[in-house]
Amino acid sequence: MEKTGVQKLAGVLKVLVTITIGCNLLALFLVPGLAMLKGFGPLLELTPYETALELPARVWMVFVMSWVWVWRSGAYDVVLTLFLLFCGCCTAVILWQGRQVLDTILAGTPFAPRNAASLRRAGLCCFLISCAALLRLVWGLFYYQSPAPLLTYNALFVPVFLMAGLLCQVMAALFRQAGELKAENDLTI
Repeated sequence: MEKTGVQKLAGVLKVLVTITIGCNLLALFLVPGLAMLKGFGPLLELTPYETALELPARVWMVFVMSWVWVWRSGAYDVVLTLFLLFCGCCTAVILWQGRQVLDTILAGTPFAPRNAASLRRAGLCCFLISCAALLRLVWGLFYYQSPAPLLTYNALFVPVFLMAGLLCQVMAALFRQAGELKAENDLTI
């Protein structure tokens, strides 16, 4: 059977989502090092006896050791690391659920009940990211004793992921209802 334009597009999207999941998992490994990047300057400087070829090994070692160092550093680095790890895990779940929806589209059964469940789980993860951003925003307000955290990406994450979660929940309800209508229609002769 000839693939429709939607199925061809779903195939391309599935490849892109799979690549994004891989990059997300790699980024999760690098989170503590990225959270502490500002303090790594002296560790990455070359001495007169070293060559530039030794720098990648040192960078790799710093990122591996950052998993130990981040918990001994200040509160800011710990909170940032926990927030980024939590949001990264939720993002991986959202991407995986999107991949599941694309699988059903490729199979030619877009109104399967499992699409509604996948979209519901993706919406829940969006709500969790929104809550984590709100908690980090409130923490920042108390930590800095200033309204400056209201001008950060955390303040933007709260409404954006709240709306994304609501959209996923609405889409889940639509897919569930469409699946029920399709099942009824299949039983009608």
